[in-house]
Amino acid sequence: MAKPKTNYVCNECGAEASQWFGRCPSCGTYNSLEEQLLPQSASLPSRGLHSQRNGKSAAKIPQARASLTFAQITDNHQERWSSGYDELDRVLGGGIVPGSLVLIGGDPGIGKSTLLLQTANQLAQRYRILYVCGEESGQQVKLRASRLGVGNTNQDEEENGGASVEVEPAVSVEAPVKSIPGAAADLYVLAETDLEEIIRELEALRPNVAVIDSVQTIYLPSLTSAAGSVAQVRECTAALMKVAKGENITLLIVGHVTKEGAIAGPKVLEHLVDTVLYFEGDRFASHRLLRSVKNRFGATHEIGVFEMIDRGLREVSNPSELFLGNRDEVVPGTALVVACEGTRPIVVELQALVSPTSYSSPRRSTTGVDYNRLLQILAVLEKRVGIPLSKLDAYVASAGGLNVEEPAVDLGMAIAVVASFRDRIVDPSTVLIGEVGLGGQVRSVSQMELRLKEAAKLGFKKAIVPKGQKFPELGLEIIPVAKVIDAIIAAIPPQHHADEEMLEEDED
Repeated sequence: MAKPKTNYVCNECGAEASQWFGRCPSCGTYNSLEEQLLPQSASLPSRGLHSQRNGKSAAKIPQARASLTFAQITDNHQERWSSGYDELDRVLGGGIVPGSLVLIGGDPGIGKSTLLLQTANQLAQRYRILYVCGEESGQQVKLRASRLGVGNTNQDEEENGGASVEVEPAVSVEAPVKSIPGAAADLYVLAETDLEEIIRELEALRPNVAVIDSVQTIYLPSLTSAAGSVAQVRECTAALMKVAKGENITLLIVGHVTKEGAIAGPKVLEHLVDTVLYFEGDRFASHRLLRSVKNRFGATHEIGVFEMIDRGLREVSNPSELFLGNRDEVVPGTALVVACEGTRPIVVELQALVSPTSYSSPRRSTTGVDYNRLLQILAVLEKRVGIPLSKLDAYVASAGGLNVEEPAVDLGMAIAVVASFRDRIVDPSTVLIGEVGLGGQVRSVSQMELRLKEAAKLGFKKAIVPKGQKFPELGLEIIPVAKVIDAIIAAIPPQHHADEEMLEEDED
């Protein structure tokens, strides 16, 4: 009997090696290689690509066997399903595409299961939904649903018996019902981690949407590796994808993340699915951001904003008000910028603090903005504008904790630092948009008209923008600038407090 062949797979990046290493050659992680058995593949009969190998002449005209041209492919229009939440629909590109696979990752306790349970309840008003929970029992899911106000979980079991599809008794008993009195919801709960049982339930129930919470807890009995390993995650996702595409079932899959913030498991997991979403947020703040990093059916880098309350997650329709801060109470060192996340403009308040350092090396710190861009802007201000910042500590933060790392916030960051250095107040009715180059020039950015429309909608009066672009009439006073020094003069005009004090002294 031939000895079975094995190889070693990294449980962090999915790289494969023929022998064991203490450190992964691909990602550099220590003690991450795990042994797995290679399946014995049947040898295919050798078929020559050229007929000359068999001594026959190539007289036949080549023809396609199964491939089709674009003109031969039927163009069937698929209507997207509304998830019940406009923010989630925005991130998905306009709604849920039937038969698609959506992977949602995020830190523990950020609200992934809460979001999907609320979404499942909304979809259950119109479609048949299966919620597969591998981390909780059915009683725990029902308890969480009652806390979130999902459906009416206290109605009698007779109302659950009106479903048109027969399911296991344990599932139908635990299924929450609609919040509409007298109507039973098509929301079924299955507490299972065996992939074969899950697939059998999917084929029997044939739901429109299935939620898998989470893929790291599901295992395939034919594999010897533990649940959550690279081989298990890869094979389980591939099997679920095959069932979903064959039965036209939409899958919403929850994925764990590593300590670096990436989705755990092999990178092939993100390649298999159609959409990859990240649920982000600060555990000290109430807002949550749902960000799209891959979407085959829509734009990437779109965000949806939610707020965590005692009854679950609530949509934030106008996120600019959440990250804008208090415009009535202005302090030195603040500036307002318009950042774009995908196609959504958001007005964000940047705060800067410059103070003398107590150490030989000054301290630089950022919250919500790129640390390297702050160092670049400080160097530009000292070299091109002449502001001595090399002996001063500099702290820059975005209000609300939103991460704004695009170059369009460079100008606002520079103005906030200069305003803190001079202890001046920037006009709270002014927004700043532009990228700062190493030569001190202000460069243009994308989606400028969209940013200005958002500023005008929120009542801003002036906008300092890069020079060389034309904009429609939006009710804003446009101040074009070519250099950082021009933007500083426009945003922080000279104040004559000293002259007024000298006049008062002369009068005395």
